[in-house]
Amino acid sequence: VQLEESGGGSVQAGTSLRLSCTASGRMFGSSVMGWHRQAPGEQRELVAAITSGDTTYYSDSVKGRFTISRDNAKSTLYLQMNNLKPEDTAVYYCLATTGPLAAARDYWGKGTLVTVSS
Repeated sequence: VQLEESGGGSVQAGTSLRLSCTASGRMFGSSVMGWHRQAPGEQRELVAAITSGDTTYYSDSVKGRFTISRDNAKSTLYLQMNNLKPEDTAVYYCLATTGPLAAARDYWGKGTLVTVSS
């Protein structure tokens, strides 16, 4: 599985961005997909995740502002980010977790930078 993120950029606080993550391979539809981010000097953190059954999870810091979704026909994961704040500035990474629970494998994209200025 190869993952490629896009859609990052530099924006003003209060505006929106939509990130995309396109996956190669045949496992996308059955994978748990997630968005993580890493701010300078900080640890990588989970932002949002979506299961193959479209159950979603959001961190408290983005709940109500970000929406994760997937299009299995296009093998693409999205993250709609609204009302962006300077603290959302980070490199955003796409993660795919595939395979059976006892032998799951993680695949990471290379990341896309989001910079939010006040």
